[in-house]
Amino acid sequence: MMALDRGLIDWMAEVLAADGTVTHRRMMGGATLYLDGIVFTIVDGDGSLWFKGDAQSDATWDAAGCARFTYARGDGQVASMNYRRAPEACYDDVDAARTWALLGVAAGQRAPVKKRKGGKTAG
Repeated sequence: MMALDRGLIDWMAEVLAADGTVTHRRMMGGATLYLDGIVFTIVDGDGSLWFKGDAQSDATWDAAGCARFTYARGDGQVASMNYRRAPEACYDDVDAARTWALLGVAAGQRAPVKKRKGGKTAG
């Protein structure tokens, strides 16, 4: 299993400290990050940030040239998820990181609540 990039998780917690509490859950060699229970970004196994996007924020992500998260499926097809690569400034500029992260939080707030097996809602 790849080592989780705690530095990026800690960085996001610092950037968003005034907005709430950042928590994470390990997933697919990286982690999914939440702000007060709202999913807003993933940190992949390569140590890259991918902020949550949606139809409402797609134009903003596209204008900034932020690629959509893609991965190879078991059948060889390429699939995508509604996450966008963080602009480079997000790795060393608190204001840029907060602005883009909050765009991801807003997309997370608009996302439908998914039900887990057994009828419990996912957080």
